[in-house]
Amino acid sequence: MIAIRLGLYLSLMLLVGLAAFPLYALRHDERPEGQVLSLRWALTFWSVTAITLSGLGLAALIAAMMGGPLTDIDWETSQSILFETPIGTAWLVRMAALAVVLMAAFPRRWTDEQQLGTIALAGAVALSSLVWTGHAGASEGGLGLIHKLSDMLHMLAAAIWLGGIAAFLLLLRSPLDQHSGRKLVVGHRALEDFSRVGTICVGIIAVTGLINGQVLIGFSNILRVFDTTYGQALFLKLVLVAGMLLLAARNRWRLTPDLALGLNDGDASSAVAALRKSLMLEAGAAIAILALVAWFGMLEPPASTMGP
Repeated sequence: MIAIRLGLYLSLMLLVGLAAFPLYALRHDERPEGQVLSLRWALTFWSVTAITLSGLGLAALIAAMMGGPLTDIDWETSQSILFETPIGTAWLVRMAALAVVLMAAFPRRWTDEQQLGTIALAGAVALSSLVWTGHAGASEGGLGLIHKLSDMLHMLAAAIWLGGIAAFLLLLRSPLDQHSGRKLVVGHRALEDFSRVGTICVGIIAVTGLINGQVLIGFSNILRVFDTTYGQALFLKLVLVAGMLLLAARNRWRLTPDLALGLNDGDASSAVAALRKSLMLEAGAAIAILALVAWFGMLEPPASTMGP
């Protein structure tokens, strides 16, 4: 279940983040497929992956509820979970949204903005449905609604950040040749522009993280929580987030200006290599964070065991 949850988080966040990237980072004439970025097959791959993992996740959940192996799953129990529980409703919404993504991923009489916007929006719906498979899904009442909305915003902001990292890696990928020259120029401009989007994402992640922390841990338990497995994993997550912020700051204030100098001098290879390495480290930290988040969902939240 942890592996499936990690795969779902990663595939859905990349789906949303990659589809959204051209809408805020590229100009109108740069958005057509293959002009600067080729995203169609990546978006198709991640949507198919999400569909497959969603099916496996539902089967594993039903098997766990029945207390038996996957081979013992029966239709009556599956139908009851699928159509009579919030988790089942969320799963159906996710599959419908991913079907929309697949339909929108291939050429039709839509503008690139319409195509990418549809994929990003449907992907955001699919990603938000994961809230019902985590701790927020068990929250009830007004506080539960706040928790769910906060969790959705938290994941969507993280998706934009992660998708931006993936898009920049595509723009800066080797080999460097004549065809890649325009990509580097666009990549440099987008890196400078992404600082505003990234700052907004970090702000949303911080605020929603505090809200989720209050619900799941409670500020009165903050000193005791690090004695628990949940708290120690949370500490590691915060360290990784801090590392991502340091790498992002280095990208913005040092490596992006170095890329500008390299483009002006006609030799950007070393600047591109340094940026690519930094972005890969940032992506690695993000994947590690998602693995921890997938694990968190299987642990009992401290607020339910430690009390006020």
